[in-house]
Amino acid sequence: MAAFRRARNPEGRMSLGDHLRELRRRLVIAGLAVLLFAVLGWIYYPEIYDRLAAPFNDYKNAHPGSAISLNFGNATAAFSQQLSIAIFAGFIAASPVWLYQLWAFIVPGLTRKEKRISLAFVAAIVPLFLAGCALAYTVLPKVLAVLYGFTPAGASNIQQVSDYFSFVTRFILAFGGAFLMPVFLVALSAVGVLPSSAMVKAWRPAVFGIFVLSAILTPTPDAFTMFLMAIPLVVLYFAAIGVAKLIERSRRRARPEWTDVPDDEASTL
Repeated sequence: MAAFRRARNPEGRMSLGDHLRELRRRLVIAGLAVLLFAVLGWIYYPEIYDRLAAPFNDYKNAHPGSAISLNFGNATAAFSQQLSIAIFAGFIAASPVWLYQLWAFIVPGLTRKEKRISLAFVAAIVPLFLAGCALAYTVLPKVLAVLYGFTPAGASNIQQVSDYFSFVTRFILAFGGAFLMPVFLVALSAVGVLPSSAMVKAWRPAVFGIFVLSAILTPTPDAFTMFLMAIPLVVLYFAAIGVAKLIERSRRRARPEWTDVPDDEASTL
């Protein structure tokens, strides 16, 4: 059995072939996890459909005079929609697995201490991703109210089911993905690539970039949705600066004093 195991490189270096095999292994694990949870999504499709369609139905019930409805355009639309929603549910439910596989592929060859940091990374990244998805679902009724409010009086707004759920799933995933930003900033700071001082100096362009990114990621043209994403991200950006400062402070305390002595001076060691 040991003969088939890949020899571990103490320096964490891998050949191109090893990288490709590692990528294939990670993708297989992530794909199987998504597939497994997608099966559950298929089983519980009626409940998931009702939950995702609830913001639309609530708006319709609150505006009985509006001619809006969801429409299945052809014979295969219902089957295709159930399949896509099942995959979406599997992707969300399997997020702890594929997020860990992504992180483990990016930083292979970890030491025991670094593995503990990696687990802490996953412990933070999964709740943030799910929090972003939850926030998107929470503000979705307000977003729909704003968008449907542009429908002229007397006009109907009959939507294809695929268009509505495509908008909803992209909206939720955009928020979930954006909420991963602060964890990656902390990770870059932890490995010494991006010090907290650099993040503090760059806060103005960072805030501007967050608003630009929010405008690109949100699938709606209104400024209201952009602010709903951008404001939490700005708060998380400054929270990431605070966490990075704490990590750097603990690292300085753990570092021996003689390491800060210049090369041309004698240390107490």
